[in-house]
Amino acid sequence: MGKKSSGINAAKKLQNRRKTFRWSNKWYVRSTLGLKAKSDPLRGASQAKGIVLEKVQLEAKQPNSAMRKCVRVQLIKNGRQITAFAPGDGAIKLIDEHDEVIIECIGGKMGRSMGDIPGVRWQVIKVNDQSIEALRKGKIEKARK
Repeated sequence: MGKKSSGINAAKKLQNRRKTFRWSNKWYVRSTLGLKAKSDPLRGASQAKGIVLEKVQLEAKQPNSAMRKCVRVQLIKNGRQITAFAPGDGAIKLIDEHDEVIIECIGGKMGRSMGDIPGVRWQVIKVNDQSIEALRKGKIEKARK
């Protein structure tokens, strides 16, 4: 394509050109068509509540060889099942099956998983409405349910 239109009545042509070429930007397409919200189990929300189904251990990607402690969670809002990471030393001991947890995005690049945990995009931040950090450090006791 040649150069941009310039002249006294060029505004409409420039507007249409901009409108056309914005569709070649993947971020514009994703936000305009709402693709993230459609595919995201949290439906675009930053946090969600769920019930713990089971505890699982995932093997870290190469070159690490740790067993990362995670939990399978069923979301209350739409029944989807996802895997969430339990951050910190001994955090998995504070989470039991059928506990109510709040999860949030783990903050990897472009909404993907972070670090060496394959396919895990979320982490647990609260167990039965109590912060997992405070429980881990012994600042509060776990509530009886």
